[in-house]
Amino acid sequence: MSLEQSVIESERRPPRRRAVAAHLPPYLEETYDWAYLNPRNLKLLDRPLIVSAILWGNYRKLLRAALAELRPGQRVLQPACVYGDFSPRVAEHLGPDGRLDVTDIAPLQIENCKRKLNRFDNANTRVSDAADLRGGAYDAVCCFFLLHEMPEDYKRKVVNALLDSVRPGGKIIFVDYHRPHWVHPLKPVMSLVFDTLEPFAKGLWDREVAGYADRAGGFDWSKRTYFGGLYQKTIARRCDLA
Repeated sequence: MSLEQSVIESERRPPRRRAVAAHLPPYLEETYDWAYLNPRNLKLLDRPLIVSAILWGNYRKLLRAALAELRPGQRVLQPACVYGDFSPRVAEHLGPDGRLDVTDIAPLQIENCKRKLNRFDNANTRVSDAADLRGGAYDAVCCFFLLHEMPEDYKRKVVNALLDSVRPGGKIIFVDYHRPHWVHPLKPVMSLVFDTLEPFAKGLWDREVAGYADRAGGFDWSKRTYFGGLYQKTIARRCDLA
């Protein structure tokens, strides 16, 4: 085979990331390939300034809101990779006596997050489906802008799996979208964005996070909204104490 033929054959082969496509949920490949499975777009989107722009300048405020629920020395699960410097900030906040486990179903995302956490000895990454966690004894779970990307049935599976992953007295922090105030000037814009790019996000406009839990009664729920109601921080604290 000539060099030219070899190059042509190489270009015809699917990217390496497609080798694991069969293990990814269909909704992820069909809806979010451009955002999370495309290596070229990953380099573009994984920047704090881009994340801040997507969140209308609220990224730092929402990051601080999440960190306020965590204490140094805790064992924390982050059930999806997050663009920007979110994971390094959490690992730094937990300190050397803490532990951060980051999971994601997309190997490309895990490889990228692993690079960002390379300097932290208290952080670990692994490929795992947030809907299929096998329980755990975490002090806290930090779910940052994950639920809005999932179909309703997947939201329910993930919420239940995360609730099962905290120890007695532990809590799950959900930071995500929320129905904005009816006069919010960005409501029509966000409605169009969701209809075009985020088809599952409006589920959080119509339903409380607790509404996805099969055993919501075993947790103490609280909620705070931000930026005219467009974002929320919902806390579920496990009631049964050790």
